[in-house]
Amino acid sequence: MNAQDRDLLTIDGLSKSFSIASGLFSRPLTLHALQDISFSVRQGETLGIVGESGCGKSTLGRCILQLLSPDEGRVLWLGEDIAKLPAELMRRKRRDLQIIFQDPLASLNPRLTVGEIVADPLRTLMPELKAAERRERVIKTMEAVGLLPEMINRYPHEFSGGQAQRIGIARALITEPKLIVCDEPVSALDVSIQAQILNLLGDLKDQFGLTLVFISHNLSVVRHVSDRILVLYLGRIVELADGDDLYGDPKHPYTRALLTAVPIPDPKQARQRSIDGLAGEIPSPINPPSGCPFRTRCRHAIALCAEQRPPLETMAGGRLVACHRWRELGLEGGA
Repeated sequence: MNAQDRDLLTIDGLSKSFSIASGLFSRPLTLHALQDISFSVRQGETLGIVGESGCGKSTLGRCILQLLSPDEGRVLWLGEDIAKLPAELMRRKRRDLQIIFQDPLASLNPRLTVGEIVADPLRTLMPELKAAERRERVIKTMEAVGLLPEMINRYPHEFSGGQAQRIGIARALITEPKLIVCDEPVSALDVSIQAQILNLLGDLKDQFGLTLVFISHNLSVVRHVSDRILVLYLGRIVELADGDDLYGDPKHPYTRALLTAVPIPDPKQARQRSIDGLAGEIPSPINPPSGCPFRTRCRHAIALCAEQRPPLETMAGGRLVACHRWRELGLEGGA
């Protein structure tokens, strides 16, 4: 089997809920963050995960890394269920599984120098390295992300947002991981800096043979970096497809609505584009709608949508879609 065709990560039936206090004498409420999530990530690809705030994107990323323990389901890393590993064995796996956080400055310890921050995973996960070896690795990794070696003794507050995110990327890269979860890594940055960081991630992916899980609410960003795209709504998968297929021919009404919200720079094309936008607010995951979770905001909803949850159907090429009416609607076009 070609290495590119191998599933590096497989999520099988993953669910995660949180208990929410509702009052001093009231029973706690259950927030259903993820429900029955299943997909795989191939070696060397970038899987984009998109959806509105509160749909479960970050929770999914943290379950993948075992920063949160799922209530149900399996997280298979090269066929091994890491959700059941003891803490010490899971710690050894963390060399291969790293994360880049959303807020670059908030994720860096202000009391440590850049060199100490980037070297921290080495001290924890590769304690056998000597100080000189750690320093050499830190300098090489800083250079790989576009930071000068002489910055090694500076502190996070001395850097811009884009430079701080490069430090975060260096910290994730220092252990030579196989997979990096990028949790909204450019949403806190200016647009011009976003492009630099996205291009850097693409270059590093090619240079180091990385596999990326890229989480974002911005479909323009996801389109730029992803091979396949998974669309989440209220903790459930509604569509999963290759990037070109999803943008050119969205099958789920929610995907279509997200795409029509992406700005088009050409005014003429923007006027010609059909609008199928989102109505209302996303429902509470504490009390989700019956049947299809998107039905309360979908102009194509019928009685069946309230009665039955649509199954996640597999189409040709492995594409997934969860909608009772996707065949008859024949949704076409994208952004």
